[in-house]
Amino acid sequence: MTQPKWHLPVDRYFDPDPTQRRLAQELYDSVAHLPLICPHGHVSPRLFADEKATLGTPAELLIIPDHYVFRMLYSQGIPMEALGIPRSDGGPVEQDHHKIWQTFADHFDLFRGTPTGVWLAHELREVFGIQEKLTGETASDVYDQIVAKLALPEFRPRALFERFNIEVLCTTDAATDPLLHHQAIRASGWKGDVRPTFRPDSVVNLLTRGWRANIDALSQVSGIAVSSYRTFIQALEKQRALCKSLGARATDHGAQSAYTTALSPTETEAIFQRARRGEANPEDAHRFTAHMLMESARMSIEDGLVMQLHVGSVRNHNRWLFERFGADMGSDIPERSEFTHNLHPLLDKYGNDTRLTLILFNLDESTYARELAPLVGHYPALRLGPPWWFYDSLNGMKRYFDLVMETAGLYNTVGFNDDTRAFPSIPARHDLWRRASANWIAGLATRGIVDSDDAREMVLDMAYRLAKKAYRLDQK
Repeated sequence: MTQPKWHLPVDRYFDPDPTQRRLAQELYDSVAHLPLICPHGHVSPRLFADEKATLGTPAELLIIPDHYVFRMLYSQGIPMEALGIPRSDGGPVEQDHHKIWQTFADHFDLFRGTPTGVWLAHELREVFGIQEKLTGETASDVYDQIVAKLALPEFRPRALFERFNIEVLCTTDAATDPLLHHQAIRASGWKGDVRPTFRPDSVVNLLTRGWRANIDALSQVSGIAVSSYRTFIQALEKQRALCKSLGARATDHGAQSAYTTALSPTETEAIFQRARRGEANPEDAHRFTAHMLMESARMSIEDGLVMQLHVGSVRNHNRWLFERFGADMGSDIPERSEFTHNLHPLLDKYGNDTRLTLILFNLDESTYARELAPLVGHYPALRLGPPWWFYDSLNGMKRYFDLVMETAGLYNTVGFNDDTRAFPSIPARHDLWRRASANWIAGLATRGIVDSDDAREMVLDMAYRLAKKAYRLDQK
């Protein structure tokens, strides 16, 4: 029996109006093959440190590390253990990757109409050359085809990096990371441009599980005995300098809210010492994180690293799941955010300083037109990141364009970043953004808001130039 094929029409995602659709196709075609700028994401640098590194099995590649995939399956009652997700207590989980893949394929219909379904369809057909749709019936054959491809040299991570036409890829690296993989990449002589990004959350958030152990690791990696707030700042600055020496252009900060405040030296030292004794409370953590956002902005002005702030996620909402499997298991939930007042102390001090670039990301779409677009449309230090996480989707992008661009202006946004752990999904994510951008700009052109010359410049900026400029990747 003939199996159904993937449905990926060349004009997918474009408006049904024939005039807009035709122009959207023309605009997309003009940028479809540009190099990919990937300034923020979570692909491990380990993949590129060794030229012989592989991507593992299909389950290891597409299911086990990807919370976009397993959260949907879990929502339908499929145990995490059945998907091979490691347990914190080392308890038993499914080890047969063929069986994990079969479970995934049996339920692939759950991803119909979702961004994850779109990305996976693109990956399987365009990256791995799989023509038939993934179903329970085709699961075994598709698995074998992917295994055969992954055994080939041209499917090793470095080869795919070059095939994907990635100009630069930035990883996300803890403040306690010695960056050995990045050093190995540089020492290897490979020409792929893979850069670290400094992320201090695990030592800044005082209530992080294992915070004191993380401080000890920071002491070890920096060579500075972190016993006070002053030495803590010194160690962070040293690690930022290490990141920058290996090509870093940015830092990344995750916080539940955008609250910022400046604490006195006495207050910061008292809170830090309470944390060292294991006595910090939620209010301590809240105020310390707010203060450290101010400090991080100060450091960025001094060392030139672009500062990213991701706000609005209630992490590990499912406490049972967190205790059983750990963090980043698909149970992070968006909440309402506020920027106008919360960010005001930082903007009062640094918002007019053109040496600072602070890129804001948020999971509360109601802030786009009300707060974020007016803020980034005014303060020279601010830029607005693309729709993030739950809104990295066709409809999420459309809402973003409609709510943000008229007030903020295109050039106070930063183009696209894929923000992914799933390396093979990078081309699919950029393709979706480029198509969505082309369609939005075509809508402006067909309504006479911009002319054809402006439209061509705008789509080039959205696909390539904005990200490169915002993250200072156009600088030597």
